[in-house]
Amino acid sequence: MAKKKETAERPICSNKQARIHYFIDETYEAGIVLVGTEVKALRDGRANLKDSYALIKDDELYLYDLHISPYSHGNRANHNPLRVRKLLMHRREIQRLYGKSQERGLTLVPLKMYFRNGKVKVEIGVGRGKKLYDKREDLRLKEDRRAIERGLRAKNRDS
Repeated sequence: MAKKKETAERPICSNKQARIHYFIDETYEAGIVLVGTEVKALRDGRANLKDSYALIKDDELYLYDLHISPYSHGNRANHNPLRVRKLLMHRREIQRLYGKSQERGLTLVPLKMYFRNGKVKVEIGVGRGKKLYDKREDLRLKEDRRAIERGLRAKNRDS
């Protein structure tokens, strides 16, 4: 009996600012169309999702402002670091995302990139922008949680 191959994820990069600036409602996984030197650069972990976003044009999903640094051992045919890249999803999923992105205040934000079974995948989140008071509230909750954990650790150390 053949053993089922596990789907291990190897992270490339993540957009840490996305969860600070947006409430993420749903996440989707998409493939991405890349050229050879981009894949080699990604294997070196040379990507930045910080300012990137996704848009739907002509029933296709595209990723903008994803920065993949040029491959260090590439030749003159190296890739453009900021080119627009096509994302691969099922048509029904793209239509669902299109409907959500047309709602007021919703944005398609890439959350992380990773390798799954040798293929590069992008996790796309449907996010609603946070107001300044929401960000402050999240920061206060995070600090409170950290203080409670610190207190519990000190109590366990004393026991």
